[in-house]
Amino acid sequence: KLSDPTTSLVIVVSLFIFISFITRRRRPPYPPGPRGWPIIGNMLMMDQLTHRGLANLAKKYGGLCHLRMGFLHMYAVSSPEVARQVLQVQDSVFSNRPATIAISYLTYDRADMAFAHYGPFWRQMRKVCVMKVFSRKRAESWASVRDEVDKMVRSVSCNVGKPINVGEQIFALTRNITYRAAFGSACEKGQDEFIRILQEFSKLFGAFNVADFIPYFGWIDPQGINKRLVKARNDLDGFIDDIIDEHMKKKENQNAVDDGDVVDTDMVDDLLAFYSEEAKLVSETADLQNSIKLTRDNIKAIIM
Repeated sequence: KLSDPTTSLVIVVSLFIFISFITRRRRPPYPPGPRGWPIIGNMLMMDQLTHRGLANLAKKYGGLCHLRMGFLHMYAVSSPEVARQVLQVQDSVFSNRPATIAISYLTYDRADMAFAHYGPFWRQMRKVCVMKVFSRKRAESWASVRDEVDKMVRSVSCNVGKPINVGEQIFALTRNITYRAAFGSACEKGQDEFIRILQEFSKLFGAFNVADFIPYFGWIDPQGINKRLVKARNDLDGFIDDIIDEHMKKKENQNAVDDGDVVDTDMVDDLLAFYSEEAKLVSETADLQNSIKLTRDNIKAIIM
């Protein structure tokens, strides 16, 4: 009875070893680096990969060191010659930013500019952000920024001779400017909700997830990362979808009663100018307004 399972196990293991051997022979050799354990690779060295730890590895293995973190292959560049190849000579090959499971999920499969794959879409997104959303002319036209600065100055002037917490004042000013510039509102309740969502996003972006390194262990999820990801994106959807709908209704009302007055707009208004039900790229040389169409997911990912 034991012979059949034992024989099957031996065959499976033998095939696995044979395939691994053939695959290893065909692929180019990796740069030198510390030998890793099966499956986990060099993950036990994670606490040693500080700037000093990487410097020690460079002394031992040279300017290009190979590390395997689970199923991910990573390279530490430590010499000017190799850095020039990576950052200048072959920069297009290395331009993509790696995205963890959390980043891919929370940015709607890299629908933003920061983590979008390098290519026509990224270039057009960058053009939208540089020329429309974050342009110098656009920043100078934000009356909300001047209004918030004026509020802070008045608040400080009312406390002459008294100690004030400069850090709290600057944080409150930055939060108010960011929220009003993005959404055109000074609602404190909305700001608190937005800050809470941002803080959860920040924690999830930096959280260690074993599935990023060993995908087969993703179903285990001992930290509850997957549940937190779903909840965080649902919270964002509910929060920003309401704001987008409100801006779209406001735009419809303004079009219906167009009296020629100049209306102060915010980031959502600027992005809605490119809104379409489906993402669309026409031509990188075409007019900006006609060259790209953003979906609702693109708008939410850019805002975050």
